[in-house]
Amino acid sequence: VSHMAGKDRIIFATKEDHETPSSAELVADDPDDPYEEQGLILPNGDINWNCPCLGGMASGPCGEQFKSAFSCFHYSTEEIKGSDCVDQFRAMQECMQKYPDLYPQEDETEEKEKSSKDLEAASMEAAAAKEEKGSS
Repeated sequence: VSHMAGKDRIIFATKEDHETPSSAELVADDPDDPYEEQGLILPNGDINWNCPCLGGMASGPCGEQFKSAFSCFHYSTEEIKGSDCVDQFRAMQECMQKYPDLYPQEDETEEKEKSSKDLEAASMEAAAAKEEKGSS
């Protein structure tokens, strides 16, 4: 029995999937995936929910809320794009807060600290790499 029923593919994500840092590569390596070559927006203007750029957001427990918020934003014709989608985004946020393991909520102070720590780590790595080159 083919697991491709129509155009919708159901992917069950286990907890392990969410813990691997990049599942995007796994998606890209799937030769059967007709969406692989497409970006976020398909040629017909539809949203490509299989785009690795979404990082699995569309298939998680809050996938439906994410899709409705994202499509609302994508198709929004308001002057401030997405301003008519506040309810959908709120529903998505509320859903995500129920699954803190899948959707880590970081408040802004943590985020700032984290990005500066990442920068420090990256620059230290770069410096270490330079030294190694010099000593060979």
